[in-house]
Amino acid sequence: MEPFKNVFNIKLVNNMAVHFAKQDNKFDQQGFCQHATKDFNSLELKARSNQIVEAMCAYLPEDFLAATQFIEGSLAPPSIEEKHPTDELNTGLRGWAIMPMADYVALRGQTHLERSLSLLQQLTMRFSAEFAIRPFLDEYAENVLPVLHDWCAHNNVHVRRLVSEGTRPRLPWGMQLKKFVADPSPIIALLEKLKDDPDEYVRRSVANNLNDIAKDHPDLVATIAADWLLKADKNRQRLVKHGCRTLLKQGHPRVLKSFGFHPAVLNSIKLDLNKTQLHFGDVLTFTLSLTNGTERPQRLMIDYAIHHLKANGTRTAKVFKWKNIEVAAGKSLVLQKNHGIKPITTRVYYPGTHFVEVIINGQILHKQQFELVMKG
Repeated sequence: MEPFKNVFNIKLVNNMAVHFAKQDNKFDQQGFCQHATKDFNSLELKARSNQIVEAMCAYLPEDFLAATQFIEGSLAPPSIEEKHPTDELNTGLRGWAIMPMADYVALRGQTHLERSLSLLQQLTMRFSAEFAIRPFLDEYAENVLPVLHDWCAHNNVHVRRLVSEGTRPRLPWGMQLKKFVADPSPIIALLEKLKDDPDEYVRRSVANNLNDIAKDHPDLVATIAADWLLKADKNRQRLVKHGCRTLLKQGHPRVLKSFGFHPAVLNSIKLDLNKTQLHFGDVLTFTLSLTNGTERPQRLMIDYAIHHLKANGTRTAKVFKWKNIEVAAGKSLVLQKNHGIKPITTRVYYPGTHFVEVIINGQILHKQQFELVMKG
């Protein structure tokens, strides 16, 4: 498989140069391409994009407003579909070429706020400007937020999604918006306008934003969830559930209650492991059996946690989803799960005692241990 960094390639850079030259035939295509692709093979994705930004700074007009004419004039027609096309067109630029163009606006356009926001709106309709808008939000929130409120009603799905995705306080790979981490109320006002957006693409982004907020303000999101679930249709129910996924895993009592999960009343709950000593690379199989000890059905959200041993002798728990199920009054349930202990890039395993916990409706109800043996 071709390395992902190759989305930025010489053909893409040449195409950018061709379209820039259409705005002014004096544009130095060769110089731009040489600068943008210097030592390209040794650079990773973000470094390649940054080098293209450097070339834009060097070869586009020094005056930012004049440079924006080059950018805007080089664009392909806007995309109205959820998934952006990433191919190159003779009619203009779209797809991955937009990423360095948006970063250029973020870098050079800080003193031209109105023009920069207008251009980011155009760019996001051809790819995404969710990272590039964040420096403007960080520095000029009071000026940017009214524009975002207007964009909530925009007819292009990508502009509306820019509102919800660009304001995520903890957007992965994006700069953290510390003002909104501390006080998310300006973001919530935007999400209120988008929570019933007609497009799932936007609603999913709203949910991810809500999940970001939940990491710092769990009780606030619990209140929002309860409010949004009142008379909610299936789309909004799905949004709120996805937005509360971290709180559901953590067993937040109010969130669980909002989704109909109450403290479980169970008889004869038991967790069995197929082995108490496991070699690295093997699969652990565990079986849960329980009985509903009440005279009414119970909705159960069943998760499990693996407590991994760390190098310093402490343990860290990772919660995994298992099953949501309703158990009839007096009925029993038996579930089985296979969990592989195998190499992954995000975790280092250490030999010793590990634990498996069963978590039902946010409560830890059973625990077993096993010894992990590393293969010599």
